[in-house]
Amino acid sequence: MDTLIENNLQFLQFIDENGVATRALERDKSLSNVLPGMYATMVAARQVDEEMINLQRQGQLALYPSARGQEGAQVGCASALRETDWLFPQYREIGVFLHRGIDVRGIGLAWRGTWHGGDGFLERAVAPMSIPIGTQALHAVGAAMASKWLADEGVTVAFIGDGATSEGDVHEAMNLAAVKKSPCIFFVQNNQWAISTPLADQTAAPSLASKGVGYGMSAVRVDGNDVVACHVAVSEAAARARSGQGPTLIEAVTYRLGAHTTADDPSRYRDDAEVTSWEARDPIARVKKFLETSGHWHDDLEVAALATAAELRHRLREAVVDAPDPSPLEFFDHVFTQPTAELESQRQLLAAELELEG
Repeated sequence: MDTLIENNLQFLQFIDENGVATRALERDKSLSNVLPGMYATMVAARQVDEEMINLQRQGQLALYPSARGQEGAQVGCASALRETDWLFPQYREIGVFLHRGIDVRGIGLAWRGTWHGGDGFLERAVAPMSIPIGTQALHAVGAAMASKWLADEGVTVAFIGDGATSEGDVHEAMNLAAVKKSPCIFFVQNNQWAISTPLADQTAAPSLASKGVGYGMSAVRVDGNDVVACHVAVSEAAARARSGQGPTLIEAVTYRLGAHTTADDPSRYRDDAEVTSWEARDPIARVKKFLETSGHWHDDLEVAALATAAELRHRLREAVVDAPDPSPLEFFDHVFTQPTAELESQRQLLAAELELEG
């Protein structure tokens, strides 16, 4: 199947919102076998997401951006890549992190503010979480260019949202990636809202995927709530990148069911009917329905998935609740490999002030 887009963008979907297959999976029979594992990771992502919100409400986290509703896009993407492919996340990729095997404790401590960007990320070929909108796209392209020079067959992924496509950094990243034919995938989770700005006020383009045509790269629009469609799209994009055909822009059409962050009140800018309509397209319920109708479902699958999720929630809570604050002096350890004299002077000054306060 060719998902390369020229002018009219096709919409890639394998499983619809009712759990019915819209395309045959014979092209990759292994997909049906790996779907139970994808389902388990999606369940874990949602459960951990809920626990993060609970912890923030209890004063244990500074802030948290829910990924509820976007689990299919995230797990579908991450599952299509090699473990050595570098990922450059924004701040809402809990499904990606769990699929890569990042310790949930390190993720939670990042949102508490006890570690910068997440502990245990680099060991899993995942860059630190990026709070500034879109800046990680440039990092992804730089890493992709390095992979091309090293001929290591590596592919990088920049995870961005619909709002990020309006940022200058993202424009520069996409343009450079296309010009240099860098092995980079721009995975856009179009969740319809950039905080309180709807997609209609974000772009005049017929779709976000169509922007890829302007940059001269392959582009595809997929059902972001269909984990199989996301997996297939990313698999094909990665194969193109590894063969020297350059970057791909993938628009995964999904929805942010929760608030932008725990500091946001979405009821101020969107109505309940819209949310309800998207809840009917829930990516987790969709996979379960498909597994049931295709004969791959058994109750033990859900029992195991919930047990794993419960263990992750326990580990998260155990690590985060009343965790000690790090020393402010730690900031100086991550500026230069060899600290400058001025930096050392600043460190000594802060240390003296902290000692007086203590």
